[in-house]
Amino acid sequence: MKIFGREPALVIGAIGSLITVLAALNLPGLSAGQAAAITALVTAAIIAWTTRPVAPALYVGVVAATAVLLAQYGFNVSDQAVAAIGGAVLAGFALFGVRPQVTPAADPRPGVGASEHRIGVAPGR
Repeated sequence: MKIFGREPALVIGAIGSLITVLAALNLPGLSAGQAAAITALVTAAIIAWTTRPVAPALYVGVVAATAVLLAQYGFNVSDQAVAAIGGAVLAGFALFGVRPQVTPAADPRPGVGASEHRIGVAPGR
């Protein structure tokens, strides 16, 4: 997947460089830690958005990066809240995101029916 006709790594690098330059110029409200947190969030979001097939753990990374960014701006986000939101994201993907994409693999052996899938029993017996 491309963003503005470019690879995501190039976009991430450009955004990270711009934010770092702004922090180096002492832009009000943007310390070095805040710049790093913003860059981490942007990186996590772009990687999660552009990775196919969908990887739910990447979206949990976005949740964690958001918590770090909020902490950099003085908000108190507890570990329990981050874990609960991350768990909800995983549950949501399990219900709506990943499961609809998964189909059972067909049995490559010809003539094997569902009744012959017993453990320890050879087909045809």
